Amino acid sequence: MADTKLDVNRESLKAVLANIRKVYYGDIQAVRKILICLLSAGHVLVEDVPGVGKTILAKALAKSIRCRCNRIQLTPDLLPSDITGVSIYNSTTGEFEFKPGPVFANIVLADEINRTTPRTQSALLEAMSEGQVTIDGITHELPKPFMVLATQNPFEFEGTYFLPENQLDRFIMRIRLGYPQAEDELRVLKDEPSDNHLDSLKPVISPEQIIELQLQTRRIEIDERITDYLMDIIQATRNHPDLLVGASPRAALALQRVAKASAIIAKRDYCLPDDVKHFVLPVLGHRIISKKFAHEPSRQNCDLIIQQILDSVSVPS
Repeated sequence: MADTKLDVNRESLKAVLANIRKVYYGDIQAVRKILICLLSAGHVLVEDVPGVGKTILAKALAKSIRCRCNRIQLTPDLLPSDITGVSIYNSTTGEFEFKPGPVFANIVLADEINRTTPRTQSALLEAMSEGQVTIDGITHELPKPFMVLATQNPFEFEGTYFLPENQLDRFIMRIRLGYPQAEDELRVLKDEPSDNHLDSLKPVISPEQIIELQLQTRRIEIDERITDYLMDIIQATRNHPDLLVGASPRAALALQRVAKASAIIAKRDYCLPDDVKHFVLPVLGHRIISKKFAHEPSRQNCDLIIQQILDSVSVPS
């Protein structure tokens, strides 16, 4: 018998997309990818130029799922404690009290993550990997659901610090929003979306429903032939002559989780080959390193090589 409650939750995901669309006029496919990252219990790196609506998108998502959103403007002088929080001595009680930092939210917008130092970047590692932060030997759980939506400008390099491989690997997906279509940009000029528009957004799904869908995502069935297809792609990255570093086992798990979340979005209880194929680039693109550009400061992406791999690997019927 079908789970009516789960069907309602899945239908609410469509309502989330429509709700965000009220204030964010950009690419709806990018919004769908971010929602897939959320269902995968992962984090997303948005690599794009300023002014394309990243902040509005993050706030609209949080509003739609009745969650708290904090924005952290990452700068070179930011300290790890400015993100995670700090213990302050209370002279009245004679004890230290923990003051949580902005990372204690459901949706954390880490704006311009490559502008802060590696030491401060690393303050996000434990939060992204384990959903907790440890201060003075005491572990503090982060709220659930929890997702970091980090941004960086791919064309600006002065005053920036490159994200190391272990930091990049914590992002389940790297995406670009791109410029809006002409008709959508005309809507921006006409409506001038602002915080007033955001304030008018009403939640369409609860945090508890999102957590339930995250659990259901893990239980989605994936046929052995599709798992073999996924592994053929992963192995091809490791054996490609132009790649210095191929996809890791964590990358394979990430791709499988994203494929399952894609099935949830499509209201299916099983995965199709396209659930894997359509997300190979955003899931693996930032995890592999080309031999040719291994030492380039731009860390040029490997889109072309990934496309070659997709063209060469047989898709199961």
